[in-house]
Amino acid sequence: MAKINFGEEEEQDLGPEPIVPGVARALSPLVRRILGLNPSIRTSYGTNTYLVGIDEIVVIDPGPENSSHLDSVVGCGGDRIRWVTTTCSDPTHAGGVDAMIDRTGAEWFDPKDGNTILGTEFRLTAHEMSGPTADHRTFLLEEERTLLSGQLISEEWTVPLVSGQADLSLAVENINRASKMRLRRIAPAFGHVVEDPKAAIAATLERYSSTDDLIVKALKGGATSSEEVVAAQYSKVDDPDEIELLVSNIEVHLEKLASEKAVKQLKSGWKVR
Repeated sequence: MAKINFGEEEEQDLGPEPIVPGVARALSPLVRRILGLNPSIRTSYGTNTYLVGIDEIVVIDPGPENSSHLDSVVGCGGDRIRWVTTTCSDPTHAGGVDAMIDRTGAEWFDPKDGNTILGTEFRLTAHEMSGPTADHRTFLLEEERTLLSGQLISEEWTVPLVSGQADLSLAVENINRASKMRLRRIAPAFGHVVEDPKAAIAATLERYSSTDDLIVKALKGGATSSEEVVAAQYSKVDDPDEIELLVSNIEVHLEKLASEKAVKQLKSGWKVR
């Protein structure tokens, strides 16, 4: 994870397609993305707000309540914005929902599992896929077999797992579920569009597995807490914010490992079983 700072008008050609904050970019015939103005260690380049549809539009993840960003979204979709929804309730995804509805008169689309929007040109189905957060969901654009994946899957960037919110066992279960959806593309909440879903899913699962291995190695070496695991395995990291997120991430992994009976928590700290 790395901090990324840039101005609102500065184009970042750092991956498969340029990242231009505040500017609508067509990703396919039915999908446009507008990058939120909230880059950080937790949000990569910023929140990806997606506009799905042409004559009728659903806005997915309007992002934080930022007037400039909401102006860009409304300027792109205008009175064609019919629905607003989110991949989770975190303010980085959902903070601007009420303001977007007030500006456009759009309806809130309840993203319960199986609920569907039938737009003029598209069918969008919600899938409850918790793990990154308890209320996490994804959306499958049927015509293009594109999964708007929220925080579940990304290609080049690892979404921080927040202790007390994330359940890695459920996340892995739902990533495996996504692998069976015959996907052509993945549009994550943060980072670039994924053009090879199978490879990205495999890489995401491998990252989680590798982190599990690092934790077990650190515990065998004498570490007894998430802080000590980070100190042992990520000694080159010196940014306090990044260290804090790494500690939180390790705590989520430890809970998963405990559920698998690979480790246990004693009064003296975490131990390998």
